Amino acid sequence: MAMTVELVSPERILYSGEADMVRARTAGGDIAFLSGHAPFLGALGIGEVHIRPAGGGKDEVVAVHGGFIEVRDNRVIILSDVAELASQINVERARRAAEEAQRRLREENDAEAEAALRRANVRLAVAGAS
Repeated sequence: MAMTVELVSPERILYSGEADMVRARTAGGDIAFLSGHAPFLGALGIGEVHIRPAGGGKDEVVAVHGGFIEVRDNRVIILSDVAELASQINVERARRAAEEAQRRLREENDAEAEAALRRANVRLAVAGAS
């Protein structure tokens, strides 16, 4: 039995469909959801979300930069202010962002630069360019 999955950002619905599994990084660590999972509500960290489509096929991989995930009644809802499908990531822009964040970190230990570097690295990993 598959789960219904919706991944939503303020601009649009990035993914809506049936899936056999969803894996995400929450504030408490990585977690995977299968059909029949107990109810769950968690905060998402900066990381990857993997959605395995029902019936097989290649996982949809998404870079997520915070948000929330709710699982209930075989339905997974992911809400994120910023989320990007692997196919939509501009690799060169992500590389430039990583380089700029590394430069800022060399100059001073800045929490925002650390977060920017994590976001850029997640984008590169999701795009397969890391």
